[in-house]
Amino acid sequence: MRRRAAGRAVATAWGVLLAAVLAAACQEDGRVQVRGIEFQGVAAVSEDQLRNALATKDSSWIPWGRKQYFERKQFDADLQRIRAFYADRGYPEAQVTAFDVQLNEEQNQVHVVLTIDEGQPVRIAAIDLHGFWDVPPDQVAAIQNSLPFKVGDVRDRQLMVTAQRGVENALRDYSFAYARAWVTETERAARSVVVDVTADPGPSVNFGLVEISGNRSVGDRVISRELLYRPGDAFNRSAMQDSQRRLYGLELFQFANVEVLEPERQFPQIRTRVTVAENKHQHVNFGLGYGTDEKARVEAEYRHVNFLGDARTASVRGKWSSLDRGVQANFIQPYFLVRGITMNLQGQEWNTFTPAYDAFVAGGRAIFEHRVRSQRRTIGLSVIAENNRSTVSESALNDPTLIDELIALGLDPVTGKQEGFLGAVAGDFQIDGTDNILNAHRGFQAAAHLEHTGRIIPGTFKYFAVSTDLRHYVPIGSRVTFANRVAWGVIDGEGDEDTTIPFGKRLFLGGANSLRGWGRYEISPLSESGVPLGGDSLFGFSSELRLEMNARLGAVVFLDAGNVWAPPWTLDLEDLRYAVGPGFRYVTPVGPIRFDVGIQLNPVPNLQIDGEPQQRRWRMHFSIGQAF
Repeated sequence: MRRRAAGRAVATAWGVLLAAVLAAACQEDGRVQVRGIEFQGVAAVSEDQLRNALATKDSSWIPWGRKQYFERKQFDADLQRIRAFYADRGYPEAQVTAFDVQLNEEQNQVHVVLTIDEGQPVRIAAIDLHGFWDVPPDQVAAIQNSLPFKVGDVRDRQLMVTAQRGVENALRDYSFAYARAWVTETERAARSVVVDVTADPGPSVNFGLVEISGNRSVGDRVISRELLYRPGDAFNRSAMQDSQRRLYGLELFQFANVEVLEPERQFPQIRTRVTVAENKHQHVNFGLGYGTDEKARVEAEYRHVNFLGDARTASVRGKWSSLDRGVQANFIQPYFLVRGITMNLQGQEWNTFTPAYDAFVAGGRAIFEHRVRSQRRTIGLSVIAENNRSTVSESALNDPTLIDELIALGLDPVTGKQEGFLGAVAGDFQIDGTDNILNAHRGFQAAAHLEHTGRIIPGTFKYFAVSTDLRHYVPIGSRVTFANRVAWGVIDGEGDEDTTIPFGKRLFLGGANSLRGWGRYEISPLSESGVPLGGDSLFGFSSELRLEMNARLGAVVFLDAGNVWAPPWTLDLEDLRYAVGPGFRYVTPVGPIRFDVGIQLNPVPNLQIDGEPQQRRWRMHFSIGQAF
């Protein structure tokens, strides 16, 4: 008690000093800018969350950013907010013991340092569950394991509110549509409490009739087949939410809502209403862009999302850039034969230009996809029939030392061309567990691809290919994200023959989305003269620290590593190329505008691009979207 009394006395003395200093420092307009708020002694809580709880804010460091001014009454209230903030998080004895005021030389800006004594926490001694008699034991166990706290944790009242909602939602996922829950605490001894989780599940109920409204040209059948529940099914709250997401995914509606009718009345069967507002079904999109890899880019697309009715989609897309150009047409049948299977028919004529080769593809694909429940997991099967033509670069064709290698790769040593029919069957698996597809801050993504040619569909080429791409995002505080990516791939020609692999399928690294210290496709096995020829095995990883400086502007530092090897099924972690560098991001509705500078840590000896030896050890990349 004496220590705390002394602390209050010190804080009072500092308050008097602060008032005097600010009075002397005020300008004619009577305001002093807050240039920074610093905490000392904060260990048990997040400084960012504590800062956000205060009414006194830092001024923006950007010259044109918003300025914040010191107000004494507001700051006095903040001292009480700090105590309440800590008390809610299990530290009722916390208090501000001192604050220091640091004025700049012009005496118009102040930097405040707050010293906090957090005190001892209140911990959870036991968790007792009540009222779950009608709930199956396995469901009770799942609910208990899902609680956001456990015995021994510091008592946090915000987590108790979260737990109450979580218990109610979990019971409503187990058919208890009218479930209620309460989370309370009882003091057991000094600095310890017992948490009681009490439930009133109510009756177990089923879904009843479904009412559909708001649709004009889209039939009821199209809407009802997207619902993940049917009359007679056990009530499940998550099924309603996922059904709403599926309706939005059709692109037919600008608004979709799935709700319970008369939720205040406890019916044995829950009636639901689906309300939609239709969107325009025909869209024309035109875009211009620029990136350091592809230079100028022009794209145009026509899209009809209810082609011939029944939510079918038809589209035609054209693109022109220095990297690729061509036309692609798509037809999507959302329900093919059975519920949950989508058929996508694609036809294309596409040209791709790289530093190592040019490729031309003309043909089609039939893609059959199954999206699992919430549309975050996709399993796909593709049947591919394409004419494939590749031509090596002019510098490679004019290099007499490459004749034997071109022949070994299946290329005509005179024309530098390889042409044939590619018939393949491919399988894909994708899962997206991120919070934002365009700019993820937490969660993970995973993708795998398998492709086999020359067996089921006869053709010129015979190979087996496999690749994986794993991404993970971890938030560090409220402004920093630690992002990681690992990619691996192999393409194996039949009988260990590279002549059975299309040159355009060979593996390369380098560019804006992989090893950023090099240009696109500059990392691969080299010819004797230093020309990249591609390989059959690939491995790469990238790590980024992403800092949000404000709502629009961000910065990153990154490390990229990887390599490509000539033999298939090769992985040599001691033979990797490395690049590091900084970058900047500007957030837009279509994704972040990105600028990166990659610096090579171990350059590729004898590398030649367009017939010229490469001496530059860095590359700049400008594009839209995160690197991964």
